[in-house]
Amino acid sequence: MPEEVSSRPPEERRPGANNNEVALEMMKFIAVTTGYGKGATSATGFSGKPAKTPEEYAEALLQLFEKCRDTVAKEK
Repeated sequence: MPEEVSSRPPEERRPGANNNEVALEMMKFIAVTTGYGKGATSATGFSGKPAKTPEEYAEALLQLFEKCRDTVAKEK
């Protein structure tokens, strides 16, 4: 069962949360709603990009977290 994602911005859900916590919530929201970093999935008969390895997926999520952390730092 997928994790429930709140429609409120992360900073409104946890008053007093530090920048890393807010960035992590933002990253999770983006990753869950967009499938960020997972790569293309292929259907039978269609060949697209191969699925990303777990290491590539983790690297994509880390890069997204860095972007989110930079954005949160600019906003505060």
